[in-house]
Order: sequence, then structure tokens, then C-alpha cells
Amino acid sequence: MTEIEVLDIISMMFRTVLKLALPLLLVSMIIGIVIAIFQAATQINEQTMTFVPKLLAVLAILGLLGSSMLKTLQDFLVYVIGLIVGG
Repeated sequence: MTEIEVLDIISMMFRTVLKLALPLLLVSMIIGIVIAIFQAATQINEQTMTFVPKLLAVLAILGLLGSSMLKTLQDFLVYVIGLIVGG
């Protein structure tokens, strides 16, 4: 395996990680910002007020996008295993 092939696999790995993590992180960040603005406006400092909505939103996104995320991960794994077996 040449250096170019290894760099290609690493690049593909980083793109796959971004595809898998970005929706969850974006939803969590947006909900966190909205709740922080609400807490600043109302001066309510309740910790569960930030944790529970983020958890529910991440679970909802996993429910909606989980199968496509799993398919993306499977495609990457099949590609890597094919490179290992094929030489």
C-alpha cells in the first residue's frame, strides 16, 4: 500500500466521521444556543433545562437518520475491508 492510498483512506475516514457526527452536533448546538438565550432572557439557571431537550433532539435525529448513518458506516467499512483483502 502506497502513501497516497493511505492518505486517501484517512481523508475518506475524516469525511465519513464528519458525515456521521455533524447532524448530531449541529442539532445539539442549535438547541443549546436557543435554550441559553431563553435562560438569559428569563434568568432561569436550571441545568436539566439544557440537558433534557438536547438529549431528546439527539435521540430524534438518531431515529430519523440512524439508518442512513449506519449505511454510510457500512459502505466505508466494506471499502476498507476490500482494500485489506484485495491488497
